[in-house]
Amino acid sequence: MKIASFFSGAGGLDLGFTNAGFNLAFANDNWEGCWETFEKNHNHPICKKSITEIKPEEIPEVVGFVGGPPCQSWSLAGAMRGINDSRGKLFYNYVELIKAKQPLFFLAENVSGILSDKHISEFIKIIEAFKEIGYNVSYKLLNATDYGVPQDRQRVIIVGYHKKLGKKFEFPEPTNSNVFLRDAIGDLPPAKSAKEKNKTNGKTEILNHEYMNGGFSTIYMSRNRVRSWNEYSFTIQAGGRHAPMHPQAPKMRFIEQNKREFVKGKEHLYRRLSVRECARIQTFPDDFEFFYTDVADGYKMIGNAVPVKLAEAIANKIKNDILLMKNNSIFVKSSFSEKEAKTPLPIHSDILSASQ
Repeated sequence: MKIASFFSGAGGLDLGFTNAGFNLAFANDNWEGCWETFEKNHNHPICKKSITEIKPEEIPEVVGFVGGPPCQSWSLAGAMRGINDSRGKLFYNYVELIKAKQPLFFLAENVSGILSDKHISEFIKIIEAFKEIGYNVSYKLLNATDYGVPQDRQRVIIVGYHKKLGKKFEFPEPTNSNVFLRDAIGDLPPAKSAKEKNKTNGKTEILNHEYMNGGFSTIYMSRNRVRSWNEYSFTIQAGGRHAPMHPQAPKMRFIEQNKREFVKGKEHLYRRLSVRECARIQTFPDDFEFFYTDVADGYKMIGNAVPVKLAEAIANKIKNDILLMKNNSIFVKSSFSEKEAKTPLPIHSDILSASQ
């Protein structure tokens, strides 16, 4: 079953879906910093245009669209400009391509801030836009910890099934598999410090096991940034300077409101998590190599990704739904024309092959 990926980045969503048995037919991202990483790890070319420039006929016939439109404009940690930010408008470009191609399903991922009081009305408009182009839409705020990811990471997942299917997506039950920092990174040896100006060391014994140097902002020092070995990680963000501290260090000492400091005599234990440690926390496998010159770009690719195990859990549920419909002899096509989308669903044996 073939999928098209948008805002692909390093390809956390893509890897989760391919692990579940889907095949990547098209991928798109216009950020140059992710191109080499994506193409070398997924063995697939990436369309380097902005989504605003992609024509429907450039996208092959696929069973589903997956993507995470840029989240910075909706983020609680950002300016929260939402739809007033050009990046926020990219959600509607995604909607338009889905409307044109009418795949069997789509998935969209975004930050929890899109549900904030400031943005909830625009979020509902986005949901209505998906419904208007022919989809039964489900959405839910998920925490990646519920799906075997060692990280507190709340994200909004939207899944639409074409109305022709007469079915609505139901989110998979939590796996209840608690995975903590010790499980994820406890076996790794000490990491290397990045070179001057936070340039990469190049090939390290363990791929990408290097960390960003530099000072810590007053905002960073306003909160404890250390989680213990027997806890979940803080959310892995796209900025290296915001990376959590390694759990070898004691939790930061409270001084006063919005001010913490490193424990006296233990300062040498405080360092940011390495690029590889962040990748493990995002459940990327160790043989998935991130290519960059500036270490910051490694953190950016990883922080922007959907955790692989979260993506895989959702992908498996979608795959099982499609196969169940096939086995029950429900009419399934990879996509529909706009004319077909408006006509009643025929029941016959035109079944989408699982190997397509």
